[in-house]
Amino acid sequence: MTDPQTPRDDTDPVTAIRHIGPAQAEAMARAGILTATALRQMGADAAYRAMVSAGTQPHFIGYYALHMALQGRPWNDCKGDEKTALRARFDALKADLADLGDDGALERFLDQIGTGNRR
Repeated sequence: MTDPQTPRDDTDPVTAIRHIGPAQAEAMARAGILTATALRQMGADAAYRAMVSAGTQPHFIGYYALHMALQGRPWNDCKGDEKTALRARFDALKADLADLGDDGALERFLDQIGTGNRR
């Protein structure tokens, strides 16, 4: 049996990576991440940034679950110091996106209906 973490070809869907499910795959597709190869090459941080920029609501569990999936580990395997370190990275990523004015889908929707930026 082939290890699902091993790239098979450049057309494998992101769900070829163990622990990436349909909802996460849909969020990745909205961000233009369509293959397991592309996801592996981007890495978890860049992929999550792209997902949030494409409208995914930032959520710490989704962030560290993506990290775990790319390591071939279940989402609930993240504990202790590793989880604390990932929390710090997640918070920094969120702050960086906020500093850039990229609050995700809500801001895009508010712009579409003409209400401008939140104050």
